[in-house]
Amino acid sequence: MDLRAILFDFDFTLADSTAGAVECVNHALLACGFPAAEREAIRRSVAWPLPEVLARLTGALDDAAAAAFAQAFIARADEVMAPLTTLFPGVVPAVSELRDRGLKTGIVSTKFRYRIQAILANHGAGELFDVIVGGEDVRQHKPHPESLQRALARLELLPPEALYVGDHPVDAQAAEATGVPFVIVRSGVARDDEFTILPRLAILENVADLPAFLKSL
Repeated sequence: MDLRAILFDFDFTLADSTAGAVECVNHALLACGFPAAEREAIRRSVAWPLPEVLARLTGALDDAAAAAFAQAFIARADEVMAPLTTLFPGVVPAVSELRDRGLKTGIVSTKFRYRIQAILANHGAGELFDVIVGGEDVRQHKPHPESLQRALARLELLPPEALYVGDHPVDAQAAEATGVPFVIVRSGVARDDEFTILPRLAILENVADLPAFLKSL
């Protein structure tokens, strides 16, 4: 591989956003007249855009309901998401090691870029990534390839020159649609068998295992 950059999903790949997601989703559900959702159902919904989160948790497909849910979620997330989100152990050393090897690093996520930046700043990791593409930066979210394509364009790289690391099938689907090699990490909620038909280089326990894996290639 002529590898020049590593791109990462954010939620459950680099960071544990469970507490923030549960707080903000249930705040928005209750504000919109829906019952609160279970913790694991919310965790499984995190990879999707907010209208899809509402649909998956409640079955509601109404545009007005989706807009109200998103507005309530975003308002609460602006208050609590950053302090309630933590980076996984080993993420900062692993990403720092990759950068020391001369690799570019980036984040491609449905989470808003400004929120990712706030979380990184809280953990002294604001300078670890050369590019961040968030939910507000694209018109079509993963599994559509637009977000990965945007990151590659900003780094001036071709798809085979990058690697995407994620925890969810939508990450694998986006990588496949873009032509970027993909590595699964088990730090999220997806099971290995959910990736069975999707191309991947490896399944790792977490991002901390990535530098050693890359040395083995």
